[in-house]
Amino acid sequence: MPDSSAPEPTQPIALTIGNYDGVHLGHQMLIERARKHAGVGGRVLVLCFHPHPLSILAPDRAPAQIDPFEVRKARLLAAGADEVIQLAPTPELLAQDPESFLDELIDQYQPAIIVEGHDFHFGKRRTGTPELLSKHCDLRGISTDILGPVKITLTDQSLVTASSSLIRWLLEHGRVRDATYALGRPHELTGTVVQGQQLGRTINIPTINLDTKSLLPSDGVYAGIARFTHNNQAHQTLAAINVGSRPTVQGTTRRAEAHLINNDGTSWSPPADLPDYNWNCTLKLIGWVRDQVKFGSLDTLKQQIRRDCDRICEVLS
Repeated sequence: MPDSSAPEPTQPIALTIGNYDGVHLGHQMLIERARKHAGVGGRVLVLCFHPHPLSILAPDRAPAQIDPFEVRKARLLAAGADEVIQLAPTPELLAQDPESFLDELIDQYQPAIIVEGHDFHFGKRRTGTPELLSKHCDLRGISTDILGPVKITLTDQSLVTASSSLIRWLLEHGRVRDATYALGRPHELTGTVVQGQQLGRTINIPTINLDTKSLLPSDGVYAGIARFTHNNQAHQTLAAINVGSRPTVQGTTRRAEAHLINNDGTSWSPPADLPDYNWNCTLKLIGWVRDQVKFGSLDTLKQQIRRDCDRICEVLS
């Protein structure tokens, strides 16, 4: 279990436990409800599994990470949590029966209430259920609040439940606009600008290459927005984002790169003192533009990128 000082008895604790990958609308609802239960003088404490328990139990079945833990933590705090504690899925922790798992957390954090979703499972082999949680907490004098599913409507008018697995599926199919509906915001690729092959400069379409641990969508070109801070000043510009292995130039590794553009589709000019590399940037994915294609020449690729930029300006207008 993670180390943490015992909470002050005068501060009621609303506790919630989970993986919280993506911090989607369902997760945000949990934090909002916990905040309401904690009240003005209370605290919302989030125990966040990282990495995913399946990375220990069955690594070959572990789901892809939507966001790095640092991003997840920042989103949870922004949603209303007072503290986010990483819960490492050690073999010892995962071997605990559900009752022992709860008893250890209750003894350590002394919550007044535990808030969870309808699909919360815990303990050895995930045998703990919301019903077991409520029953065991009642024996310990702890309140519980179990939230139902949060439904969203996708662009095809299908009604689905917001979940991390849904968001992964949507991103893997390039449906970034639908992912926005489930997340309550566009999916973002956060990372550091690193050196690439610099081929974009040779055709007068420079790109930034992003080293990111965020989940990449399927290969293709996306309309997006780039955000970064330089010299304590926030910058934002439109972006033509390419995700894939760049088959036109015989690329082999999937990555994200972006050509930054002005509102009229022309190339964006960075601040004069902005270094070429090693600065943090966020690429916000707004909409899908086209599939990745292998072009016969760099000149043909250049012409297509110009058309992409015009299309992106239309999408983001």
